[in-house]
Amino acid sequence: MTGIGWDVIVVGAGSAGAALAVRSAEKGRRVLLLEAGPDYRSAQMHEAWRSPNPAVALMDPAAAEGLVWTGLNSSRTDKQQQSPYWRGRGVGGSSSINGQIAIRPPMADFEDWAAQGCRGWSPEDVLPYFAKLEDDEQFGDQPYHGRGGPTPIHRTPQGEWGGVDAALAHSALAAGFRWAADVNAPAATGVSPYPINSRGGRRVSVNDAYLERARDLSTLTVRGEALVDRVLFDGNRAVGVQLLVDGRAVTEHADTVVLSAGVIHSPAILLRSGIGPAQHLRSLDIDVRHDLPVGRGMQDHPMTLVSLPLTPKAAVKTAHDRHTNVCVRWSSGAAVPQDDVMFVSLNQNVLAMATASSATASGAFGVWLNQNWSRGVLTLASTDPAEHPLVHQRMLSDERDLSRMRQGVRALVDLARRPETAEITAGPLERENEALFSVLDSDGELDDYLLGTVVDAQHGTSTCRMGTADGSDTVVDSDCRVLGVDGLRVVDASVFPSVPRANTNLATIMAGELMADRLD
Repeated sequence: MTGIGWDVIVVGAGSAGAALAVRSAEKGRRVLLLEAGPDYRSAQMHEAWRSPNPAVALMDPAAAEGLVWTGLNSSRTDKQQQSPYWRGRGVGGSSSINGQIAIRPPMADFEDWAAQGCRGWSPEDVLPYFAKLEDDEQFGDQPYHGRGGPTPIHRTPQGEWGGVDAALAHSALAAGFRWAADVNAPAATGVSPYPINSRGGRRVSVNDAYLERARDLSTLTVRGEALVDRVLFDGNRAVGVQLLVDGRAVTEHADTVVLSAGVIHSPAILLRSGIGPAQHLRSLDIDVRHDLPVGRGMQDHPMTLVSLPLTPKAAVKTAHDRHTNVCVRWSSGAAVPQDDVMFVSLNQNVLAMATASSATASGAFGVWLNQNWSRGVLTLASTDPAEHPLVHQRMLSDERDLSRMRQGVRALVDLARRPETAEITAGPLERENEALFSVLDSDGELDDYLLGTVVDAQHGTSTCRMGTADGSDTVVDSDCRVLGVDGLRVVDASVFPSVPRANTNLATIMAGELMADRLD
């Protein structure tokens, strides 16, 4: 079965794909947007996903059904077993299920990208697109911000912060960190309120922000429950995709194919299409079209927590209380990239509460590495498009990351022990953090603890890395074109050369906006 020809096929209706598809359709291109999960209108989203606290929906099987990929797992470190890796499914992608954090990477990230040969991704190149995508209610009149864009940017007033939010901010300020009211301002560092993509206390996903207002465009067709198997080629040129719809194989053709299926599924499609490490492809009897390092180089933000037993006054009052409102960017030393570490507040420590034997409410301070050297690996388990890839993130496998995480955890414990934090705690920290506190003074024992317990922040990137054409780790060039073939691009967080020093959603939307202006 063959469909009509399109100017552009975009695979994946998440943060990058939705933005790219809508902006391309607005330019008059005939766009087919294919989404493996359901297509639904904004008004049909389960109300639990509108909550300021994403745990409400993630812990509700009825809300999560169909909108969170099931069976997708990852090992976080080489010492950990596989466990669920949450990714959004359906229009909106992970912007429909994430923590709604609308924080930009520092512009230094894009200076690094440019230095690595990513032309057109300098601070001067990307800043207009960050401004274009947003409607910042507080700082929108600043020259580096925007008003009237699709994505609303809100900051919870301090009077509405949770007890852990206030304790982290007060402890960090008392410890000498400076205040930065706008974390998205260039060069901002220190203690900041988290910007959130919400309006009236309700989540605004890219389905709401981009697709809903574009549904009447004659140039845009959105098709849900369309699982793309592989890219189709005529000689060296991508000419379409093969997908499964209701169990039937369907083909669609286009002048340009753009994969925006995310850090897990964009590389999986490339691998099934014969683009990837030759030895791995041959092991699965896949004909090798191009030998590229697809699936190599995955990164995320490794995070560890200090649990806080909370007083009744500091504990959340309802299930919908915002889970976090404060972050602290800081640098772990003089010879490291600026703001390589982040502290975060967690008004609810869901992990501790799930295993606690007492009724005491629990929050947490968290620390994650904003900038990493460790790299993970993604491979195919089989050629079946319905079977998820195998993911080994290998976080903290580079000693440089492990040593900085030790430093970060010890600094986090110092904050948790400050009197400003003691005001919200209902008992000794040692009781809830016995395993951690017992190894703080031993590098080797602390390493073992971290490798066994560290979690990720669900900020996966870099499985189809962007770089120079002759780079050994490059999959796509600076215009996101897959090396060695024509008519095929990847546009999502999988192309980021490294994980940014921030939550990834806003940067991913920016990439979709930027690349819509660069399609041939």
